[in-house]
Amino acid sequence: MVMIARRFGVLSDPMRIRLLHSLHDGEKNVSMLVKGSGSSQTNVSRHLQTLADAGILARRKVGAQAFYSICDATVFQLCELVCDGLKKQHAARVEILARRLAR
Repeated sequence: MVMIARRFGVLSDPMRIRLLHSLHDGEKNVSMLVKGSGSSQTNVSRHLQTLADAGILARRKVGAQAFYSICDATVFQLCELVCDGLKKQHAARVEILARRLAR
């Protein structure tokens, strides 16, 4: 249970989700991720380290540059499940609202 809670905790930050989304198409270096995130290099690096420590990202060093890639693709399956659940929940709320307005 603790390991599951930790995994959800790692994925609970919107910036980390943004970074995962940026890496969906393949490996990127920190500079590319900073540019795409609109955040500071310090902040992005901190979140990348958290994701790497959790075993979700792999890091490859080339000289002074660090490149990150997804090493646990199940994270995207989890995100899809959550998104599908949220879409269903939203659709149900819209339907309830529409019925109330139709009265």
